This record gives sequence, C-alpha cells and structure tokens, in this order.
Amino acid sequence: MNNYLIVGTSGIGKSLSEQLAVENNVIGTYFRNPKSGSGNLSFHYLDILGENMDLSFVPDKLDGLAYCVGSVNLKPFSRIPVAEFVEDYKLQVAGAVRIIQACLPALKKSGQASIVLFSTVAVQMGFNFHSLVSASKGAVEGLTKALAAELSPTIRVNCIAPSITQTSLTHQFLNTPEKMEANAQRHPLKRIGTDNDIAATAAFLLSDKSSWITGQVFHVDGGISSIR
Repeated sequence: MNNYLIVGTSGIGKSLSEQLAVENNVIGTYFRNPKSGSGNLSFHYLDILGENMDLSFVPDKLDGLAYCVGSVNLKPFSRIPVAEFVEDYKLQVAGAVRIIQACLPALKKSGQASIVLFSTVAVQMGFNFHSLVSASKGAVEGLTKALAAELSPTIRVNCIAPSITQTSLTHQFLNTPEKMEANAQRHPLKRIGTDNDIAATAAFLLSDKSSWITGQVFHVDGGISSIR
C-alpha cells in the first residue's frame, strides 16, 4: 500500500484524496476547516506558511505528494499592489517549495515517488485580469520542470493546468446558470470541468501507471488551450 500526502483537501484535493484512499494510505491536510477521516484516509492540520510547520504526521516513506493549495483572485493589473503579488507567490509557490523540501527524505525512500503541482490554463493562454494567478502559476510550471530534472530518476514531478473548474475557489464565477453556460460554451467540450476530472489525472500521475512521465504540464481544460 502506497503512502500519499495531499496538501489542501477541499475541491480537487478532496476528490483526489478520496480516489487514492480506495487502495492507498492517504494523509490529507487542512488549514481552516477541520476534517475527520476514516479507513485509509486521515486528516491533519497544517499551516503551510507558519514559522514552525509541524509535519510529525508524515510517514517515513512517501510515494507521492500533491500540493493542491491555491487561490484565484481576478483583478485589473493596475489595482493590484505589489504586496498582493508577493502574498500570492508565497501561497502558490513558496508553500509548495517548503513542503517539497521538508518531504524530500521521505520521498527519496520510496525510490519511485511522484510529485504533482497545479497551474492554470491562463499561464499559456493569456486572459484579462489574470496577472496575479498567472504570475504565480507560471513560476509553478518553471519549478515543475526544474525539479523534474534535478530529482530524476527517483522522483517524478509533473503539473496539471486546468481551465475553470467547479470548486469552491471558482464559485463566484459560476454561481448562476448564466455564468455556468457562458463559461461552458467557451470550451470545445461545452461543459465546465469538475474536481473529479482534475483529480483523476492527478491520481494517474501519482501512480505507477505514469512511471515514464516527468517534467510535463498537462492541460486538462476541455480543449480550450489547443482547439479553436
């Protein structure tokens, strides 16, 4: 039975944890909303940006790590203070760096571990009002490729870049039937992505089924990044 650490277990992280826990030992983390686990799934409090990050619940060997923490703040560029860019970078990039560095010994013990990070289709597409999230997630994509090179062959590192997905993070953009339909129609597949859509790809990348894949950014986006 493999050991997986899922940092951030709402939305995509929640779905991923549940999918993996069917056949694996899954350690999930939360920050604001306590969760109770059962069976192969346990939850633990984690302040990813706290001065003293407590990871005493992480086992000695980890077979996979997914960093599912993020934010989506869409604003005109001229109205975003530099400090807000810094704070977003801390959450999206520095948080991932901290947890990966802390878990490296456990990941190396696996001999075939996998790390999954998350970006956004906006990095490659270029959307209005996306400068904040695109700046941070662009750094995540660069980190993915650098780590894939540095940590191979014993640790694989890949990234998923979704389009808008129906989770709590995007509720404000999808909170009416009109908004749902308008966003669905932008995609060749004519629907909004679900947390299960994204989690299924993440579960594959964490598993041995993707053992010859590393350094990739997967666009799980209903075709919006490649089809006109």
